[in-house]
Amino acid sequence: MMKIFLGNEMSRYRKLLAGGVFAMVFAGAVMAEENQRDPYEGFNRSMFAVNEVIDKLATKPLAQIYDKAAPLPVKAGTGNFFGNVGDLWIGSNNALQGKFGDAGVDIGRLLINSTVGIFGLFDVASELGLEKHEEDFGQTMAVWGVGGGGYLFWPVIGPRTLRDTAGWFIDSYGDPVWRTRPVSVRNSLLTLRFIDIRASLLPADKVVEEAALDKYAYIRDAYLQRRRNQIFDGRPPRLDD
Repeated sequence: MMKIFLGNEMSRYRKLLAGGVFAMVFAGAVMAEENQRDPYEGFNRSMFAVNEVIDKLATKPLAQIYDKAAPLPVKAGTGNFFGNVGDLWIGSNNALQGKFGDAGVDIGRLLINSTVGIFGLFDVASELGLEKHEEDFGQTMAVWGVGGGGYLFWPVIGPRTLRDTAGWFIDSYGDPVWRTRPVSVRNSLLTLRFIDIRASLLPADKVVEEAALDKYAYIRDAYLQRRRNQIFDGRPPRLDD
């Protein structure tokens, strides 16, 4: 069931999401909002509630089963494999941001881990001192000067800004997993990656539940802070009071 949802239904979801993005752009152009950081808060809280139901009924139970059933080497190899697949797109975004040295490291990681690391199952490149980067097209647009456009929360794919939602569409087209054929294999890979990512977040669930008086606001603020840190490569300028 989850496999079908994350495969064929995810393609439909991307189309609906695109329509939602354009609607948000139009609404943002005609509405004056007091909360500039979260101008679509009513919509976001509704989508957050939907996501909580999906997570409780399907996503989290599957992640818990996977976390308990899969041996640690299997989970490590799965994460390494998908990380290796993403290095080409990460390198492309580093190049588009003018960070050609980092782009060279990303390509080097891809070559080493795809060969010596047996198709990326082993992260040999990190052992050799080649740092793993996390870059996407949303960050690239930010470096180019595109503003965030307000915070958004989407079921399944989680928190984004308006800019990063648009970037997610570009990332999905540059993602080799989305282009895998036959479709049944693509759906299996998407499902496995999604569950593996959710399983890696299980330890954070208890922290969020215990620390947050308002879980939605806690996740929003944490995401925006982390995203700003990513865009400035860990060296964000000080904000005005």
